[in-house]
Amino acid sequence: MKVLVIGKGGREHALCWKLAQSRGVSALFCAPVNPGIKQVAEPVAIDPCDVAALADFAAANQIDLTVVGPEQPLALGIVDGFESRGLSIFGPSKEAAQLESSKSFAKAVMREAGVPTADFEVFDDADAACHYVRASELPLVVKADGLALGKGVAVCDTGETALAAIDHIMRRGAFGAAGRRVVIEQRLEGEELSFFALCDGVRALPMGSAQDHKAVFDGDRGPNTGGMGAYSPAPIEPAFEARVMREVIEPTLAAMAARGMPFRGVLYAGLMINGGRLDVLEFNARFGDPECEALMMRFDGDLALALKAAVEGRLVNEMLPLSPAAAVSVVLASRGYPASYRSGFPIRGLDDAERMNGVRVFHAGTSLKDGVLMTDGGRVLIVSALADDLPSAISRAYGAASVITFEGMHLRRDIGFRALRRVSGDALEAAQKP
Repeated sequence: MKVLVIGKGGREHALCWKLAQSRGVSALFCAPVNPGIKQVAEPVAIDPCDVAALADFAAANQIDLTVVGPEQPLALGIVDGFESRGLSIFGPSKEAAQLESSKSFAKAVMREAGVPTADFEVFDDADAACHYVRASELPLVVKADGLALGKGVAVCDTGETALAAIDHIMRRGAFGAAGRRVVIEQRLEGEELSFFALCDGVRALPMGSAQDHKAVFDGDRGPNTGGMGAYSPAPIEPAFEARVMREVIEPTLAAMAARGMPFRGVLYAGLMINGGRLDVLEFNARFGDPECEALMMRFDGDLALALKAAVEGRLVNEMLPLSPAAAVSVVLASRGYPASYRSGFPIRGLDDAERMNGVRVFHAGTSLKDGVLMTDGGRVLIVSALADDLPSAISRAYGAASVITFEGMHLRRDIGFRALRRVSGDALEAAQKP
């Protein structure tokens, strides 16, 4: 099987690393690549959003399966473009990808499917949105309707901050066309977690859980980022996983099929848990990042065969074996991220980190200059570790991170802190010592 992966971040590096282990994969390509991906896949110098050029490459090289990593190509309709030419591609159609590319669409689907979610209203007019805020009970969440790289959500404790968010998103155009419409919803309290299901349009299989850490600083302080770290599995019981499948994933899949938009791909539900209450915060139509890195550390099956089966509508339970071990991913970022930051600094210690037992380092924002690995992005590397239990995985991940250096390197020191509180009151401090 010849496989093409689209995208060049840490998520795509993890996917390429796992796909390279699939027995049936005879050739692996990635468009484009970073230095880490280039170690396991052949580079293809095509932009991830150049649908026509990518389809031409897949056809000319007889690619048996294309795997889409980022959300932007899905929103553009890359799956429709490939399928119109008879090319096999993993991911939802443009219509189905609206579960991520349009928050108002996703909320409408949840409402008709009976999926639990916060009460909401949708606005295309900033004045009307402001009027609604003034008449609403606080706190509120204001969300840009379209794709905003994880930065289009404002959690507002006061009316003033909600009004400022509307001004920022709609009037000032902070996110361009993605912010012409906003969804305003009641803020939910509780603990967030990510749940992943592999879908073939009719059937869905659970693919694991994780907990992301979006805020840039320890203790969930500071602005949201694309993700500063994650661990898997999240601390949930099998009965709760079955409940998520029954109350969230399966009704959504049925609603999409009823609309004539069968969902094939990864359905990623962002959940809020509060005691016995379960609500969906949002849907994504692809693997999360950095959750994917942790999930791929735990995935024990043949990824290429599983994704191909999802495309062809023949998923079976045995295709998604997950290790019971714990995986932790810690993001090493550039100082200043997610705002302005500087790049172009040498990275040292990577080889030493990867020689450690149970550790993989995935590249996100790196480049090579005269043979020297350099920083080239906000999120630079994702240090991932697998161990028998969460405290051990955290210890391994932070031990590996401690030997990597570059100017301005920033990382959160508390990845997994909520779960560790359940294990031991002082386990966090002990687990993070190299």
